[in-house]
Amino acid sequence: MNSRSLSSRVGLYGLVGVVAAAVHAGVLLGLGVLLPVWLANPLAFLAASVAGYLGHARVTFRPETGGERFARRWLLLQYGVNLAVCSLLPLVIRGLLPPPLELVVLVFTPTVLNALIWSRAARFSLQRRSDQLNPNAPRPRLHADDLGLSDATNRAILQLAQAGRLDGTSLLVNGPAAAAGVAGWKAVEAERPNLQLCLHLCLTEGPAAAPAATIPELVDARGHLRLSFGRWLLASLGPPRQQRRIAEQLGREIEAQIARFRQLCGPGPIHLDGHQHIHLVPLVLNTLLAMADREQIAWLRSTEEPLPTGLPLRCWWEAWRQAGLLKWLVLQLLSQRARRPMRRHGLSSNRSFAGVLFTGQMAGAPLNAAWRELQRLAGQEQAGETAPLLLAHPGAPLDTDLKALGFAVSQPFAASSWRQREWRALQAL
Repeated sequence: MNSRSLSSRVGLYGLVGVVAAAVHAGVLLGLGVLLPVWLANPLAFLAASVAGYLGHARVTFRPETGGERFARRWLLLQYGVNLAVCSLLPLVIRGLLPPPLELVVLVFTPTVLNALIWSRAARFSLQRRSDQLNPNAPRPRLHADDLGLSDATNRAILQLAQAGRLDGTSLLVNGPAAAAGVAGWKAVEAERPNLQLCLHLCLTEGPAAAPAATIPELVDARGHLRLSFGRWLLASLGPPRQQRRIAEQLGREIEAQIARFRQLCGPGPIHLDGHQHIHLVPLVLNTLLAMADREQIAWLRSTEEPLPTGLPLRCWWEAWRQAGLLKWLVLQLLSQRARRPMRRHGLSSNRSFAGVLFTGQMAGAPLNAAWRELQRLAGQEQAGETAPLLLAHPGAPLDTDLKALGFAVSQPFAASSWRQREWRALQAL
């Protein structure tokens, strides 16, 4: 940036800053009549932050944004950082500096922080705009989970695969319709040999693959797997002796599911993910890694999911209300924890992922935003990485009582009308 453009940018930044300060003062004076100052001031500052958010995107950094708004995350970041700094900084520097210097620090610290935040937001916007892909560029892989759960699930997945709307699926080997699902998949695979079939490791419901007597702590009286995701997570934090005991039984069940997968699908390296992403729980992951060479496990799914941009606020509210954000956070942490040991054992994984934040509701705006986000990352894979993966759970109307077959957790999910909405959305994507 030459000196003239830099001075122009600084001038525009100052102009927007003056407008934001005027908004702050005006709102504070107006609200001060009705509210106490301690409440009116944060609200006035929020109004000023919105003014700066819009002004800097559409005026100061217009060359980077094209006149579009910044992603809303930058407004949240700016507001949160400034509230924290303005609240804590006076307490931190009290008595450490002479009064004139203290005033300078209090005035200019938020200004500098704001400049850094809006500049980073502008670079973020520029990157998004410059990452427009041409039609021949690589694209994310479309993947569906739960093949074998029911005839309704099989029907949707096989139809999408036949139409070229899926690149892969994951098989529940203990699912009631597993054999029928594999038979249908092989028929489609004969015409589309690049399709990928993964083992969908299931440890939370359904009949166990290993003899129940050999895994007593994992099953109930009917021989059905009974530990929830939360209980597996707690087991990973338990005493070492307990972990070793459960890991021995866990290893038997994983080996039995791999054996059944090979019986249904044939020999070869295993690409593996988990029902309810159970493979990322530390105790399960460690057991998988310990047997990876012996069982030819070559790939494990990562759920590191970038937050999409351009979503309506109602979508974020739904993600919060239905605990999608909490699930996203937990799986982000588990995926990041798993990355290094997976590489150390020579396992590959997908570069990026979408499908946790809006699990079970991958249609409409969430699906399109996730697709755009993964498109930006497609073709940038490094060694040991496969293409970004977009996950959905399509299904036809359910006509099976899954609860009676040991899949009580999946029953309401599979019976939801969202299964058909995801099916239609993938057809139209």
